[in-house]
Amino acid sequence: MNARKKARDVAIGIGALNYVDDVDSTSLHTVRIERMAYSPEAVGHLPNGKIVFVEGAAPDDVAEVEVFEDRKTFARGRIAKLVEASPRRVNPASPTDLLCGTAPWQHLSYETQLDAKRANVVDALVRTAKLETERAESLVEPCVPNKREWGYRNKLEIACGNDEEGRFIAGFHKEGSDELIAADSSKLPHKQIEKAPKALCGAIRYAQGSRDLGIYRIGVRHSLATGALEVALWTKPGPFPRALFAKTIASACKPTGIIRVLAEPGKARKIKGVEVLDGHGRWRERIGEVEFATQAPSFFQVNTAQAAKLINIVLEGLGDVNGAYVADLYAGGGTFSVPLALAGAEVVAVESAGSSVRDLRVNAEENGVDIEIVGGDAARELEMLGELDALVVDPPRSGLAESVIGDIAAAKPGRVAYISCNPSTWARDVARLEGQGYRLITAKPLDMFPQTYHVEIASFFEPA
Repeated sequence: MNARKKARDVAIGIGALNYVDDVDSTSLHTVRIERMAYSPEAVGHLPNGKIVFVEGAAPDDVAEVEVFEDRKTFARGRIAKLVEASPRRVNPASPTDLLCGTAPWQHLSYETQLDAKRANVVDALVRTAKLETERAESLVEPCVPNKREWGYRNKLEIACGNDEEGRFIAGFHKEGSDELIAADSSKLPHKQIEKAPKALCGAIRYAQGSRDLGIYRIGVRHSLATGALEVALWTKPGPFPRALFAKTIASACKPTGIIRVLAEPGKARKIKGVEVLDGHGRWRERIGEVEFATQAPSFFQVNTAQAAKLINIVLEGLGDVNGAYVADLYAGGGTFSVPLALAGAEVVAVESAGSSVRDLRVNAEENGVDIEIVGGDAARELEMLGELDALVVDPPRSGLAESVIGDIAAAKPGRVAYISCNPSTWARDVARLEGQGYRLITAKPLDMFPQTYHVEIASFFEPA
């Protein structure tokens, strides 16, 4: 059964759920699904006790599962027949996002998603940080829900390539693979940009004609608060019809800014240059009373409403910071630095990305706050900052470098706020921080990404 038919059948309803056409009966097992993994998959056990990961399943499903990958300690399978549907199931709302893998949990009720995200944070503390289950359960608060279950993203990342006939296509890379699936829309971003893939694909096909201009990625950002809409084209360095593209893109989606980011494809994506093809060079978003200006390719939180909640949680968790000396590591464009400074803290912000450092300077100036900005790597700069009253760290998915843990202990902050988007590396660092004399006092998961397994964690530490 092809992926489009699978997505269609799931969207029709669970009564017709039957994924596998040619089933090897020797690999079929009846499985009761127990919980969601930190992945698109659900977890159950085969009759022999081995863990099996099953995509598209829901807790309390009973299913005939065909095992297609059998390893020493675990197996992977797919649903051949849904024997008993879980009451936690709902009919998926977006077959396109199901097909592309951009919303793999949409078959779960929202309450189930929230419970599963909290459970995955608890599980990470038990399995990786080696905390006792009772303590982990007591530390992790309920997952903070998102008001919008769909249409919550301010940014849409569109992958680009060519089809078998050589025509330009736009869509999404299926999670965990390089497979590009052409798509006209997504229900995850704001309604104003949900159909951007179709509009931009048509415009770019027209503008480039038979030429291949090396466009491999498009970032589209929209603000509900300011109305700003930015289109950032990621291209290989080289000649480019700037005026034609600006005119064509402008007619397709009426952006307030059109940017070209020159970089070679690949994970490193070393930026060779940034060109403003039309309109504003920075995208503007407002969180509460603070307005942020962000230039491509700088990072900004993709869920504005939840980012506001996250900032408030961090400020409340740190307590009264008026007059306190606070360091913000991995500061980005100032998501935490600016609100901390507005609350009266003496802030030093450390950020290594040049574009984010420039954004941070603009955002500090425009919001009327004085922030000491250090352009450098947190692992090298932290030890130079001296003793701190408080510390905020919001590292990449890989977490903190091991040397940073010791530097945190040496800086002796009275409280540490650690924000993470990866429960596994966060839990590893929990164990390391506790080994350096700090103690986790609370962890609050936030649902920044409904319909997916991803979860944000705001956690707080104090000296033991």
